[in-house]
Amino acid sequence: MDDDQLHLRLKAYEGRPAAVAGVGRDPVNAPMIRHWCEAMGDVNPAYTGPGAIAPPTMLQAWIMGGLSGHEGRAQAYDELLALLDEAGCTAVVATDCEQEYVRPLRPGDEVAFDTVIESVSRRKTTRLGAGYFVTTRTEVRVGGALVGTHRFRILKYAPAAAREPEPGTTATAKTTAKTKTTAIKPAAPAPAPATASAVAPAPASAPAPAKQSELRPRPVVNRDNAGFWAGVRDHRFLIQRCAACRTLRFPWLPGCNACGSAEWDTVEAGGEGTVFSYVVMHHPPFPAFSPPYAVGLIELAEGVRVISDVVDVPYDKVRIGMPVALEFRVFDDELTLPVFRARYAREGAA
Repeated sequence: MDDDQLHLRLKAYEGRPAAVAGVGRDPVNAPMIRHWCEAMGDVNPAYTGPGAIAPPTMLQAWIMGGLSGHEGRAQAYDELLALLDEAGCTAVVATDCEQEYVRPLRPGDEVAFDTVIESVSRRKTTRLGAGYFVTTRTEVRVGGALVGTHRFRILKYAPAAAREPEPGTTATAKTTAKTKTTAIKPAAPAPAPATASAVAPAPASAPAPAKQSELRPRPVVNRDNAGFWAGVRDHRFLIQRCAACRTLRFPWLPGCNACGSAEWDTVEAGGEGTVFSYVVMHHPPFPAFSPPYAVGLIELAEGVRVISDVVDVPYDKVRIGMPVALEFRVFDDELTLPVFRARYAREGAA
């Protein structure tokens, strides 16, 4: 079957249901709103107290099915995904979503929803591989009245083959790949003795080798964040700074979300931070990772936050407020990532 024939078969699913008569697993409720606001650092008073509303961007949270998924997924959507699997597009990645809000949701609202397959693109070639973008549209209702619309787009693709290093380039790690770690010391010693000891050099023992079959997901590099990833390759964590109002921002954006200026420069992070929040990942499994493991929302000393691995500490020992230090790990010839090590773990090993 050629691409045109496959696309015609895929287009036939447009307009067909993906989920029918779905119901939110919980009513809109204050605890979830509070947890969301704490994780996002959102202190808008509209989300607390009598008469509180839910943050509009929580729209998807009220209709998510959890690890067990929704029971009401339609056969048409499963058929569409199976057809893409048969065509070799066995991998999937969520790419983006769009939301429209009709009215605020309030604690006690019970949501229902229906989802349709809105569109299937022609075959597209991406850095991840060639495949098809599938967009679904979900209409969220309370008491039969529309309160919001959620469009969700995924890429079902055939993974691209690993690229060989270009002739004449110098590899940063052997292809049999031991994970290489570089610890970052802060530019100036911290005033508190406990913090000063926290930046002691890591022990000289060699890090444990990574599994040869391990292939970490590649970051999506675009014109807006290319400078950040260039810094990571040089083992520098660069934070954008607005040239007009001097506000720091991360992740990288084309403009300042404080004043709107498009002019910016960068500052290099010193390497110290704390765990602002974290989750322990048990599911889904992925070959590059060994669950359970901790993923942290790290607040850097400069004030910005970044999602990253918390390493060299048992997942059940990670705690909010735990001091961490930035390191760079080389996973293969093309991939270097910033990670964060618990500082007490380094002190105990020293």
